[in-house]
Amino acid sequence: MRARRDGTIRQAEKGVTVGFYSPLPPARTGVADYAASLLDALRLHGTVRVDPERCDVALYHLGNNALHAGVYRRALDQPGVVVMHDAVLHHFLLGRLDEQAYVEEFVYNYGEWSRGLARELWRGRAASGADSRYFEFPMLRRAAETALAVVVHNPAAAGAVRRHAAGARIVEIPHLFEAPPMPSAAEVLRFRERLGVPAGAFLFGVFGYLRESKRLMSVLEAFGAVHRELTATALLVAGDFVSTDLERAAEPLLASPGIIRLPYLPEPDFWLAALAVDAAINLRYPAAGETSGIVVRLMGIGKPVMVTEGPECAHFPEDAVIRIPPGLGECQSLREHMILLTSITEVARAVGLRGARHIRSYHRVDLIGRQYWDLLCEICASSQPVR
Repeated sequence: MRARRDGTIRQAEKGVTVGFYSPLPPARTGVADYAASLLDALRLHGTVRVDPERCDVALYHLGNNALHAGVYRRALDQPGVVVMHDAVLHHFLLGRLDEQAYVEEFVYNYGEWSRGLARELWRGRAASGADSRYFEFPMLRRAAETALAVVVHNPAAAGAVRRHAAGARIVEIPHLFEAPPMPSAAEVLRFRERLGVPAGAFLFGVFGYLRESKRLMSVLEAFGAVHRELTATALLVAGDFVSTDLERAAEPLLASPGIIRLPYLPEPDFWLAALAVDAAINLRYPAAGETSGIVVRLMGIGKPVMVTEGPECAHFPEDAVIRIPPGLGECQSLREHMILLTSITEVARAVGLRGARHIRSYHRVDLIGRQYWDLLCEICASSQPVR
């Protein structure tokens, strides 16, 4: 049976046309960057068309924002393989539905008992970026039940999908890493000088969209305490604010000594900044079940990264990242680990090397592209006759 099944898949592979549905650059989203890399990797194996009217098997990339509205509609109308980049679609649906439709969708996911809760959450939606209840109810059922297969990047996302659609086929494929064109050491040094980082200073970095779940206030508070004790430190905060409330609250702290502020960075500047930092901080709480593309990128180039402890990072070796517990101990743990990395640079270097070794062994874009292609061909072979 196995030989027959493999033969059927290989037949499908020869003539399969994959439909690829996702935001792509220049959209300012990690999903777009991921999709662009994966698209190139898939095209090494066969025919892949972006947004075709017809295809043999469709690959849909879903995330928790409005950029995915058209992809979401098509994934429901013409089922295919869904990549769940965020294992939470709650905020996406909040922005897409009116009150009545939102309440009915919530009840569809969680049952009639939840109708009152749904109305309460609708009324409080202005706080959805920070209120953990919007993350505890991901609203995945419709997309997961409809899909022919659901791709996730970590055990947290797999568990969330399974809770919403027990019969769904869930396939875990690691988040991909594509090595960038590397600027020279001289370019990186000049970039640090332009930022005003003193020679020999230890530079921490925070990258990506700035929302409450990135725990920026804790990072700024911890860094302030570290900088008062160790002045040869600096913190780069690079990215656009999503929340105006957070921006107002963070503004006084961002003006503190040692902090450097940059807006959203296009790809070449991102990689230059990523290489310029000595360590990165990428916390996520409440988490949306996502594997951070920024974390994977920074680990891949050998930077030590501080992440929130949780199942989203379960596959990273214990000594390849620095885990920060969420909750009351978060700020203190951040401070202690920042001091450790600054004081004993061999620790930072060792963590970065182990992280790079792991990413380049399991997350390489060529390996990930092959896993996707095999899955798509298998789905194609099982869902329609081979041409």
